Formats: sequence, C-alpha cells, structure tokens
Amino acid sequence: MEFAANDSRYDKMVYRRCGNSGLDLPVLSVGLWHNFGGVDEFENGREMVRFAFDQGITHFDLANNYGPPPGSAESNFGKIIQKDLKPYRDELIISTKAGYLMWPGPYGDLGSRKYLLASLDQSLHRMNLDYVDIFYSHRYDPLTPLEETMGALAHAVRSGKALYAGISNYPPDQTREAARILNEMETPCLIHQVKFSLFKREAADELASVLRNKMIGCIAFSPLAQGLLTNRYLRGIPADSRAGKPHGFLKTEQITPEVMDQVRKLDQTARSFNMSLAELALNWVKSHDFITSVLIGVSSKQQLETNLKILDLPNFSPEQLQTINSCL
Repeated sequence: MEFAANDSRYDKMVYRRCGNSGLDLPVLSVGLWHNFGGVDEFENGREMVRFAFDQGITHFDLANNYGPPPGSAESNFGKIIQKDLKPYRDELIISTKAGYLMWPGPYGDLGSRKYLLASLDQSLHRMNLDYVDIFYSHRYDPLTPLEETMGALAHAVRSGKALYAGISNYPPDQTREAARILNEMETPCLIHQVKFSLFKREAADELASVLRNKMIGCIAFSPLAQGLLTNRYLRGIPADSRAGKPHGFLKTEQITPEVMDQVRKLDQTARSFNMSLAELALNWVKSHDFITSVLIGVSSKQQLETNLKILDLPNFSPEQLQTINSCL
C-alpha cells in the first residue's frame, strides 16, 4: 500500500532553531546508527521511519559507516525514501558524515579532502539522493590541516551536494577554530553533533560555551547511553539488547556494579518524578539550553512512541537538575 503521511504530523512536534540559521530541527531526531543495517529487518526500519515522520520527526541522521555492514544503513534508508518518502523530500532533513574507517587504503579514513568528498559521493549514490541537508566531518583529524577538512565541507556546500556543514566529536578548541575557518569560507558551521548524556556530561562545560559564543546548534547522540539509561538492564543483559549483540557498541564489561548502582538511583529519582528512567534521561538532555535536538536510536515503533512522551514534559528546573545530578 502506498504511504500517505499523516496530515496532522506537525501539530504536536516541537521545533528549535539551529544556531544562527534559518533551519529548525525537531526536538527529537532519529539516528540510524543501529537497527537499520544489512543485519537488521528492513521492514522494521521502514515502519520506524514512517512512524517517525508521521509524528513530525523530520530529521534522520546517518553516516557512511552505519550498518553493519558499513554503508548498509544508507542503502536501506535510500530504499525507504524511494518506497515511501520521495514525495516528501523537501520536508526532510537528511544528514550524513565521513571521518571513520570506511574502505581500505590511505584514502578511506579521517579528514582529507579526498576522503570526505569521495565519501559524500558514495553516500549520495547509496541513498539515491542529489544532496544531503547536512554533511559532517565525523571526527577531528589531527593529521590533516583543519583548513583542508573544513575546505572539503565548504566545497560540498558550494557544489550543491550539501546544504549545510557540520562537525561531530570535535574538542572545544578545534570547534572554535573550525567555526572561524568555515566563516571565512562563507559556509558557517551549522551544528555540532556530540555525545551527551547523564553518563557523558563534559559537553555542558567548555564546548557548550563555544557553541553559544559561535551561535552553533548542537544535537546530542547516545542520550540513553546505548540503552543503559533505560529499564532494559535493571535485571540483567537481554539477548536482543545492544550489549547482548555481538556487533553492538555497548560491551558487557561497561555494565559494572558501580554503573548499575547509579542507574538504580536514577530510576528511583525518575519514579519520584512520576516518569520512566528513559524519559528522565531524555528530558535531562533536552533541558540544556545549548541543545537543539536529541538524537535517539530506536529498535521498534513502540520504543519510538514511548520516547515521544517527552514532548509533553516541561524542561527540568535547576533544582530538579541538581537532584538528578546528585545521583552520579
């Protein structure tokens, strides 16, 4: 059956302006890091993307190496676009990245102009797109002049293969310098994608100050710490969880007694706030003023539906944030 998007899809979603730009992003975006690769069930991913769009989630985030195998998430997403979302392309914000190992040899990794621009061409081919909305340098490369890496991003925008430039996983000093270079090239840095959660809070310090000063948006990935900040691990490691899968990024050795003690304290605090642990963790990220969007990874439509409940939650007060932080 042909997909027809929900007419009321924009009625409830909250959108935030991204940095010093004209672009709004949904407060919740969907990342395809996990559960959309060649090892995953295509129809499940398709259902999640369609449901997300029906709820007003317009931003879908990818990278060249998402899978597994690398590249398969982009290929699958390209199929979903062709089957369902092609009529709605102008309502979508699609991002991809290059910076981690993608193919063998000296030109398939890090931050050279050759790698970034070749990777972007490959990504567009896999997704059957003429352009992406945001193209990121996926990580800072200390072996390549920053001017070269930023020059590749600026070229991608000038060539029409990307509309905006972004960076991901850059330290504060390099973020400041990257923004300066991009401004000189008249391709401002739109957004910084950074790992940010209750278990990874460093971005709230110096990096947040740089982003505010440079008027750069911020999207937080791994807000649930690969699922640790949910009730999934309170009674052990489920076989279908990220820690239970052989290709998962969350390793069982990371789930220490000390970590689980903190998870239980946070779960008790969430209950005192009359919400789930996942809702508390997502709303904690959403409540920071430098955050434009919270990037969530989902494994089912039902999980996405649950995460959407944070749209009804007001941002935490400073006192509530202090109570939550005292659990750590």
